[in-house]
Amino acid sequence: MAADSWSTTTSEVYRQIEQALAATSQFAVATIVDVEGTAYRRPGAKMVIESDGTSHGGITAGCLYEPLQEAANEVLESGSSTVVTYDLTSDDTWGLGLGCNGVIDVLIEPTDDSWQQMVDARTNRKACSLVTAIESNDPSIPVGARAVISEQGSGTNDRRIRERTVLPDSVIADIETEARTYATEGSTDCISVSTETGEIVLVIDGIEPSQKLVVFGGQPDVRPVVRFAAQVGLEVTVVTGRGGRADDEMFPAADRVLATHPTNLSNAGIDERTFVLIMSHNFVDDRLALEAALGTEAPYIGLMGPRKRFEQLQSDLENEGVELSKRDRERIATPVGLNLGSDAPVEIALSVVSEIIAVSNDRNGGRLVDQAGPIHDRKSVMSQ
Repeated sequence: MAADSWSTTTSEVYRQIEQALAATSQFAVATIVDVEGTAYRRPGAKMVIESDGTSHGGITAGCLYEPLQEAANEVLESGSSTVVTYDLTSDDTWGLGLGCNGVIDVLIEPTDDSWQQMVDARTNRKACSLVTAIESNDPSIPVGARAVISEQGSGTNDRRIRERTVLPDSVIADIETEARTYATEGSTDCISVSTETGEIVLVIDGIEPSQKLVVFGGQPDVRPVVRFAAQVGLEVTVVTGRGGRADDEMFPAADRVLATHPTNLSNAGIDERTFVLIMSHNFVDDRLALEAALGTEAPYIGLMGPRKRFEQLQSDLENEGVELSKRDRERIATPVGLNLGSDAPVEIALSVVSEIIAVSNDRNGGRLVDQAGPIHDRKSVMSQ
């Protein structure tokens, strides 16, 4: 087992799948497709398992490692997908006092060419849904039959999938709308579909491109922000201002470091899945960078500094004819970060990255002890 498997980010899991395809290596991918009750991870969570026991990512707290490895080896030997159910509600079964109180269905598949479209979509920063049969009494549609649906709905049934049965067009037509929605949201759910000769259950697994963080600033307090952001799987670009150093040694955890004028911030490749953090501590540069960020599709623009500083920035923008829209106000976060009650630079960095994670999951970042009900949404199998 990989020494730090449970620190593996979602992006790293997908990177392992990509590398397996490129090297024609035989890995198995385990995906949680349904949870009844509570569990460590939710539907859509994945781990990559190699035949030698090495794993990347975690879908349980570790209690199922050996059973998952055994199931993965069987999949690698047969080349066929399977769904395994683990009932963690009874200590009589596991004898471990697990306390998960959930029943988990896990789809285990080989890394065959049916994954290539997903890899290509992520490379091109497009979302897609992997649609896979996990139950079937239709003799023409075995478990593991698949199609890939993009968020635009194009390329819904790619005949390049050679190593598996491709889901029929009639089935795709029934669930295409849901699949496109799940692709955009990055959510996962199961859906029951009636065919001419039977009934099948499909898992629709929405897969988004990696989320990015663009940090404008070159001061030392940028480093812990970049480090935490990289550790949680964000693709990080640091943009230093005029005359700033743009080298990897300054920010070793960043994927890319650029030096440019703040008005050129959009050149950092900001799209609708990119978070922006402005923290140069230079008033003029921050104002210029803020105006540039407002012209992008960034859903979140964090601005370091107190409210009075932002009020002055806003006043200067208004004097130049730049009026903040309702959407602009909603995506600007200042003061930036969650209220952790600390002013230590590394803890400020933790609060900022925590806020970004919360926003990316459409959460406010409050204490779970104060929340009534389940932490995650509960979904049930839908029928078509």
